[in-house]
Amino acid sequence: MANLIVRGVEDSIVRELKQRAAKHGRSAEAEHREILASALCKPRKRKLAEALAAIPNVGKDEDFARIEDALEAKRVPD
Repeated sequence: MANLIVRGVEDSIVRELKQRAAKHGRSAEAEHREILASALCKPRKRKLAEALAAIPNVGKDEDFARIEDALEAKRVPD
């Protein structure tokens, strides 16, 4: 594994890092690794079928039928 040295970090940032690390029960170094990993590791791309399957069922096809007649469209309740 490689080592990473970050210089010139503001004291307030270091304090926040240490507080966040303590809240999560780990060292500042481990917290830093976690922050870097979550910021830089891209989530897995979903396949189209997975994305479509995740769309909730919100009604019947008839609920979304286009109304061509302008007078009929005005009678549709809000």
